[in-house]
Amino acid sequence: MNVMKKWIIFGVAFVLVINGAFCIAWADHEEHKEWRWYEKIFDWDDDDNDGNDDDHNKGKKRRRYQKRDRNDFKHYGKRYLTPVNNPTYIEECGDCHFTYQPELLPSGSWEKIIAGLDDHFGEELEIDTESKNVILGYLIANSAEKSSAKRAVKIMRSLGNRTPMRITEIPYILKKHDEVDPNVFKNKSIGSLSNCQACHTTVEKGIYKDDHVVIPR
Repeated sequence: MNVMKKWIIFGVAFVLVINGAFCIAWADHEEHKEWRWYEKIFDWDDDDNDGNDDDHNKGKKRRRYQKRDRNDFKHYGKRYLTPVNNPTYIEECGDCHFTYQPELLPSGSWEKIIAGLDDHFGEELEIDTESKNVILGYLIANSAEKSSAKRAVKIMRSLGNRTPMRITEIPYILKKHDEVDPNVFKNKSIGSLSNCQACHTTVEKGIYKDDHVVIPR
């Protein structure tokens, strides 16, 4: 009888040890999966090619994002910005400049821009009320904070609570161009940082990858 009790106790102890080891291994696996998910979402950009990051920074990012519910970010994942597809916006704004994707600015910025068309960066624009409402509705519905594109997410993170009037005032955009010689923008074929299509050959498709940049001479 004593021998039987010993074998029962041994068997229970063995099962507990095996179960504990399995739980630890599974937890490590899930944590690794969770970190890889966060790393993919927040460290990846459509024009980041090297993906380098040291262990210290990864650890800091892991602790920061694991405090937030993964479900909060499940809608993030669209690779590029959505090409502009609103005929009224293209017709009214595309004659003068590139029709920027709404995802490049938050809704508050678009509201200020449309409200100030009587002095649109030094020019007075005459757009009928109906067209203005259509354009504003399109821009707000597809603004940066409502986008699932990684670039839009990073734009919003860099802005905080700011609502700039110009895309060229966005910290993230400025950082992406900080290694470009300022004299490049003085080139007559470029003119300024706002002339995206001058260098980004796939900009109308919403793709701003470095691989598709050709700086004109």
